[in-house]
Amino acid sequence: MSDPKPSKVQEPPGSPEQSSTSASAEEEPPYSVYNKREKWFLVLLIAASGLFSPLTANVYFPAIPTIANAFHKSTELINLTVTMYMVFQGISPMFFGALADYVGRRLIYAACLAILSVSCVGLALTPTNAYWLLMVLRCLQAAGSTSTIALGAGVIGDIAEPYERGGFMGAYQTGPLIGPAIGPIIGGALAGSLGWRSIFWFLVIAAGIACIFVLLFLPETLRSIVGDGSIKPSPFLRPIIPIVAGYKKTNEDGTRQLENTKTARKRFRNPLTLLLYPDIPLLLFFNGTVSAVYYAVTATISSLFVEVYPFLTETEVGLCFLCIGGGMTIGSLISGTILDREWRSVSKEYREKKMREKGGEAAVAEIDIKKARDDPDFPIEYARLRAIPYIMIFYVGAVIGYGWCMQAATHISAPLIMQFIIGVTSILVLNAAQTVTVDLAPTQSSSVSACNNLFRGGLGAVLTSVIDLVLKALNPGWTYVLFGLVCAVLTPLVWVVIKIGPGCRQKRREKEQRENQKA
Repeated sequence: MSDPKPSKVQEPPGSPEQSSTSASAEEEPPYSVYNKREKWFLVLLIAASGLFSPLTANVYFPAIPTIANAFHKSTELINLTVTMYMVFQGISPMFFGALADYVGRRLIYAACLAILSVSCVGLALTPTNAYWLLMVLRCLQAAGSTSTIALGAGVIGDIAEPYERGGFMGAYQTGPLIGPAIGPIIGGALAGSLGWRSIFWFLVIAAGIACIFVLLFLPETLRSIVGDGSIKPSPFLRPIIPIVAGYKKTNEDGTRQLENTKTARKRFRNPLTLLLYPDIPLLLFFNGTVSAVYYAVTATISSLFVEVYPFLTETEVGLCFLCIGGGMTIGSLISGTILDREWRSVSKEYREKKMREKGGEAAVAEIDIKKARDDPDFPIEYARLRAIPYIMIFYVGAVIGYGWCMQAATHISAPLIMQFIIGVTSILVLNAAQTVTVDLAPTQSSSVSACNNLFRGGLGAVLTSVIDLVLKALNPGWTYVLFGLVCAVLTPLVWVVIKIGPGCRQKRREKEQRENQKA
């Protein structure tokens, strides 16, 4: 019975008690002071705010012909405002995400929603002889709306441990994914009844209400400011109505929780430095390509369906967006369960492997599922990404099938079913990639999410700007065969990331330790 004693040697110095490893683990403070119900409240709040990025983009689509007539411009020039929106959709989160990792989430969240609301006021009042102003304000609108997605991922990284992060990320993404489903319907209804300017007044009101809710209820979560949530921040970083506020929680003796959970305050860091190690840019490039092909499908729904099914009305074409948007919403809810289940499964395998290597029960607490965040050897990449190649089989098949359904002018139900499958499978891939990037850079969760938006927005802008030319040069069938094969060829990048990821993580960790020592 002397086996457990040697394991005590591995205990950190300054621990004189000969307690068991598991007992020591229980005494450690939790990752976050928020309980499950409070975490869900915060996730739902940021999910509602994250709705505005896709809603702002998609509510605009049905009004494009009307706006083209009003401004006396060609549809191609009005479509250019969509392309520029996507460009700024990729660029702006790089600034706001990095800023949120430095000054905090709450004020940047409110500022982005305020920028969105003000820009929509300008768009609603833009004179029809000022096309340039329409372009500028659309860029400003993108800067405000799209940054909320990166900020939301940052909040989840602050409050959720890796083993529960997948479920929260999946639920959070339902907000941004409802936008593509309801945006065209709202835009079509408003433009058809109240005119195209009413679309922007609707966004003014909605974004203004969201900004007020953030100021009222969202607490600061940045760990370099509030630690596990128990540290009281400055007045500007506290919610006006502190329904959920970690600093209000006290220990049994009435004192606030210890501040040793607070991480070191870091200087403003360039988010592009995250791309210096190959695992993150390879993953983001693959993820951005999958996203761009998804955009290539949604951007052509209106034009292709009107051409192939001329009996459809504008309202019915708008309803066709529900299939792909509904698929993404359902897929997002499923993805959270899958990601958390995969994490638990890999954690169990890893724990059993370590127990065989070390022997005895002493290894159990060291590799507890809740402590995987502190274990540099835990296979994070494998746990998050191992299912993606199998999902990609269905995604590529649905993309190719969609193209040939449109080419053959099959019954309308066939391409709609393909759209639904594309929606489900694409979000399974995108959520897995988004979650693992937060796992890989937990201290820069908003910044790495901004890098993700840069790849998705940039590649999406490129593909949507040339999709009409490709469709004319080929045809719907061969166009989507091409896109599907590109995704298939890039899928092995996932296994490359799984292979090289642990080494890259180690290098990032060593670099961060050196920076902290210098600071």
